[in-house]
Amino acid sequence: MAADLYSNLLVEKRGEVTVVSFNRPRKANALDRKHLEEIEAVSLGFRNDPQTRVVIFTGTGTHFSSGADLSPDPDPIDQEASLVLRRRRARIGERAVQAILDIDQVTIAAWNGAAMGGGACLATAMDFRIGADDCFMQYPEIEIGVNLMWKSLSLLVRLTGPSRTKRLVAGGERIFANELHQWGILDQVVPGEDLLDTAMEWARRYARLPPIPQQMIKQSVNAIANALDTSIMHMDVDQNLLTASTEDRREAIRNYLDKTVPEFKGN
Repeated sequence: MAADLYSNLLVEKRGEVTVVSFNRPRKANALDRKHLEEIEAVSLGFRNDPQTRVVIFTGTGTHFSSGADLSPDPDPIDQEASLVLRRRRARIGERAVQAILDIDQVTIAAWNGAAMGGGACLATAMDFRIGADDCFMQYPEIEIGVNLMWKSLSLLVRLTGPSRTKRLVAGGERIFANELHQWGILDQVVPGEDLLDTAMEWARRYARLPPIPQQMIKQSVNAIANALDTSIMHMDVDQNLLTASTEDRREAIRNYLDKTVPEFKGN
């Protein structure tokens, strides 16, 4: 898990705590395929790291992560590729989220600025979330005519309940730090300048505890909470492939790029 293997991540060892920073600040830490592959790889690498007891994820620059990279052709895919191959490629975000969920060690999001779309999916996959007082969450997928992917809908439902999940995902609302704390998405809100220090305080407290029972407890809690996920969330990539092919999706993208008023017809 050498830090020099990654072009989109910074990995810093601080004794028994490892800090992983998303490192595309000029792109607001947007997630292209290469970035997601590196997040998956670094997360899986902790399986062979007995020294690390706690992992902190944060974003360099202003934002935690602005979500999927929507710049033109960030991950060009051959449109002549078979549907079976495109379906497999579309699951890279799901794999990155699952890799974070499967980290044995305690995980903490030090959440600065925006966590949008896929960035919010990553944050909800972690054990704890410490937020800067200017941070916010938003799922803009609905505004561009697609569903939420990456097996993350169930994570949000458990954190905040059905009604608030619908506000965030079906309504696309932007929710800020204090309300995120009230909703139970954030465990603590702190001034931005204190964010990483506070996350390190949490990390050191957990790192002092016996790791074997701690990690078994984490695994058991997640197994109980996530028991139905595999059976009900396997289809979200297929929903995405469907919604991405609709006329409403094309209308949503035109509106997004041209700042016009969309007219959705349910086609």
